[in-house]
Amino acid sequence: MKKLTLSVVALLMLAITCRVQAQDNAMMKAWQTYMTPGDVHKMLAKDDGKWDGDVTMWMAPGAAPEKSKTSSTNTMIMGGRYQKSIHEGNMMGMPFEGMSLLGYDNSKKVFISTWIDNMGTGVMTMEGTWDDATKTINFRGKCVDPMTGKDMDVREVFKFVDNDHQVMEMYANTDGKEMKTMEIQFSRRK
Repeated sequence: MKKLTLSVVALLMLAITCRVQAQDNAMMKAWQTYMTPGDVHKMLAKDDGKWDGDVTMWMAPGAAPEKSKTSSTNTMIMGGRYQKSIHEGNMMGMPFEGMSLLGYDNSKKVFISTWIDNMGTGVMTMEGTWDDATKTINFRGKCVDPMTGKDMDVREVFKFVDNDHQVMEMYANTDGKEMKTMEIQFSRRK
């Protein structure tokens, strides 16, 4: 009886070990897929370089827009997994600097974006999906409303017009109403 019990225990241990090994292999494969830059990351890398932007901002519904210029430099970082963009210019009569990180989450199958700048102390975070028909990333996310200190819904439409031109439109939702707050016409610097 003791030999039979030891044999059964040995077989159970072998089965558990095989199952754990299979789970480890599946986990390693999932991590490998998650961490490996793919075609979407290569698409983002094509936009590395210097860009100039014509900015139009609307501060309130019906108000005249404010115009300014910006320049940005895009650089893929962390082995081609994320694109860092550094922005400089003037907005509302003040020097402006901002930074974004743009990536594509292989597991969630969405674009991810963060934004910080010297016009605030918070972080805007967004997730977006690709529309192949319009060559557009449609983002939705949150940033703080400085008037209330609460999160505000934001939406961004980022259109890849061609290899040298892009358009970014930003919308904010306050009091349940969406308003276009910014548009930037980007041109690749030659």
